Amino acid sequence: MSLLLVTACALVDADRRVLIAQRPDGKAMAGLWEFPGGKIEPGETPESALIRELEEELGVMTKEACLAPLSFASHAYENFHLLMTLYVCRRWQGTPVAREHAALKWVRPQALRDYPMPAADIPLIAPLCDLL
Repeated sequence: MSLLLVTACALVDADRRVLIAQRPDGKAMAGLWEFPGGKIEPGETPESALIRELEEELGVMTKEACLAPLSFASHAYENFHLLMTLYVCRRWQGTPVAREHAALKWVRPQALRDYPMPAADIPLIAPLCDLL
């Protein structure tokens, strides 16, 4: 079973809401809500991959100093094992736009469980609730 390394971000706005993104039709787990992010490419650090993914997916820019590691998830899917780091970011430039997702929503941490999410994202909700 292959190991897939991904990095994700909980963008947190001034009202302490978290941005989640809905996976588009045609992708695995379409319709589910997730924390923005993506695969860590060879030679990338989790932080540099996340900065790249946030720009590609949402059109926002941030810096490594604005990323605070919070937690990680380890989950075995049917065809691969996913290891995902979760960072919190409270400072970025630009307004998030759904470039690669079906939709975006700002959600209170306690309401995250109301949105269907991939199995690997679900354990990341509790640390976010504790933080915010």
